[in-house]
Amino acid sequence: MSVDAATVRRIAQLARIAVTDAEVPHLQGELNAMLAFVEQLSEVNVEGVEPMTSVTPMAMKKRQDVVTDGDIADDIVKNAPATENHFFLVPKVVE
Repeated sequence: MSVDAATVRRIAQLARIAVTDAEVPHLQGELNAMLAFVEQLSEVNVEGVEPMTSVTPMAMKKRQDVVTDGDIADDIVKNAPATENHFFLVPKVVE
């Protein structure tokens, strides 16, 4: 895949980057080099390779799924202008 000058300008516009006409050829070369590298990666045989989370084998760290800051509903809603049963009351906006 090759990127032309119009595509470079379009990418710059989408990224909200100001690109002058003098910069377009350089950026075109850079983008084409990146795409060529990605194409090389697609040629690598990864059949049977397990996904990794790190370069060293390790188990993922997990935490206990417990509530550690519960039972403070009164503190959470104490500054609200209107509450009911530990819920915030808001004005109706849809008829």
